[in-house]
Amino acid sequence: MTTTGSLPLLSDELLRLRELLKGADSVELKVTVPELAHRSTTVTLGLDPLDAQIRHVYFFDTPDLALNRAGVVVRARRIQGAGNDSVVKLRPVVPTELPSDIRRSPSFAVEVDIVPGSYVCSASLKNKLPATAVRTSVSGERPLHKLFSKEQRAFFAEHAPDGLAIDDLSILGPIFVLKLKVVPETFHRRLVAEMWIYPDGSRILELSTKCPPEEAVPVTAELRRLLEDKGIDLTAQQQTKTKTALEFFSAELQAKPA
Repeated sequence: MTTTGSLPLLSDELLRLRELLKGADSVELKVTVPELAHRSTTVTLGLDPLDAQIRHVYFFDTPDLALNRAGVVVRARRIQGAGNDSVVKLRPVVPTELPSDIRRSPSFAVEVDIVPGSYVCSASLKNKLPATAVRTSVSGERPLHKLFSKEQRAFFAEHAPDGLAIDDLSILGPIFVLKLKVVPETFHRRLVAEMWIYPDGSRILELSTKCPPEEAVPVTAELRRLLEDKGIDLTAQQQTKTKTALEFFSAELQAKPA
């Protein structure tokens, strides 16, 4: 079964997506805003950057992104006022093919991400960390594997390329992120705005909302109405925060003298 696809949906594609939704724990609907519209979108949605939570996001991979090619994403975050966390993510996945023991883990979640034009199903293992954990590991004071639980390390070993250990990975980051949550008057649910600012000054502004899988269709329609009413272009080319980050730092690492 395909776990990524294109929209608008034909009948067979709709069936694939419906099967993924049946096995998912949540759905996240996302749209990235063209850079020239960042300021107007901030104004029209009433986003106040002074209310935003600051984050530092780090990815871990080889310089040539061997993990990413294998469908594995390894990430850690420093979060203002909320400690640190780490994630080992696998995508794409088919929920029905995941082992039952890991599905029962309280740290494990399956989510379908839907953006204008495509969707993907992923599985993630998350670990909460003390406030200083990420900083000490990325500075070299502690090994990187200390950021990840035993369960995460086993999940990594199962899906990463053979012979590649967490401590072998390069540090890709940090990326400066501003995250803000609002509830627009006509939307009646939480909308999340994330501004990712890359070291070269480029930016990605993503708007998103989460819902249970069974509410995906009506919430998608509601979100579309909101964004169209606010004049946000849903036909613009979509950017992926993670892909952009990985490619930026990969190029930087590979450009360094041996």
